[in-house]
Amino acid sequence: MAQKIIVTGGAGYIGSHTTVALQDAGFDVIVLDNLINSSEKSLHGVEKITGIHPEFIHVDCTDRDATRNAFKKHSDAVGVIHFAGLKAVGESVEKPLMYYRNNLDSLINVLEMMREFNIPNIVFSSSATVYGNPDILPVTEETPLKPAQSPYGQTKVMGEEIIRDMVRATPTINATLLRYFNPIGAHPSGQIGENPRGIPNNLMPYITQTAIGMREQLSIFGDDYDTDDGFCVRDYIDVNDLARAHVAALRHMINGAHGANVFNLGTGHGVSVMEMVNAFESATGVKIKYKIAPRRPGDVPAIWADATHAKRVLGWSANTPLVDTLASAWRWQQNPDAKD
Repeated sequence: MAQKIIVTGGAGYIGSHTTVALQDAGFDVIVLDNLINSSEKSLHGVEKITGIHPEFIHVDCTDRDATRNAFKKHSDAVGVIHFAGLKAVGESVEKPLMYYRNNLDSLINVLEMMREFNIPNIVFSSSATVYGNPDILPVTEETPLKPAQSPYGQTKVMGEEIIRDMVRATPTINATLLRYFNPIGAHPSGQIGENPRGIPNNLMPYITQTAIGMREQLSIFGDDYDTDDGFCVRDYIDVNDLARAHVAALRHMINGAHGANVFNLGTGHGVSVMEMVNAFESATGVKIKYKIAPRRPGDVPAIWADATHAKRVLGWSANTPLVDTLASAWRWQQNPDAKD
């Protein structure tokens, strides 16, 4: 019988790709999502790819009673992957209380239900924002955490601490904290991808929506950073590589890993915003109209990962060529479901 995994936020961008990877690996996936920043259409895309429509429960994880009902129904799950949360850096600066309430309440409710129903493993969707503005690059898991540059980043710092305290107090629960860098791209089939509500907060959907004519032009936030070309530098990781890491992390715990383990998930290479625009144009042949806009609050100048720890312990590495990732993002953008 297939092992059951609860995926909160499983209808979202990273959640839907991870659901595909889990189903491909033989797991039985239960998706919990409130659909505030996602669509059930993504789960139909998952079904087109895998032949399996995951069980879906419409639930907001900040609602303790609703979360409890969902967990009670699936108390035989061997693990939880917790994606559910708000994730826009700029919005978090404008609406900090909303981010603290949503991201921390949902996590605490999930942990309480894991303890109540004896579900032993959690993979937490953390972020490179926990490193703040680092002094030395690339960052490793031992890089000292600095004050996050946004309330969103702070919710990830605090979320990690909440989980560590929970694991120390509850030896039957194990955790893996995955610090993502910048996920981009889509499933190679073009059936699922990133489809943000409103104006995108992330670079890649802003590029693809501009390329297809949904946006008049791309806004690039700042060209005067202390980097080689003046533009922000990030570590852009293919979302399918990222999804595979969640499967590897789950198996690591199911196979006996204990405590709270931390892994960076990135490519190990920094790419500037302008380099990414040029790479997209080269990969697709589509020119991108852009303008330089003021810096955005909460953005650090440069950050990229040292992900050798994940390769050594989990046997995982990011190996999708950037040109393939950009082609997949463009393929998805041309899917009618990407325009809703």
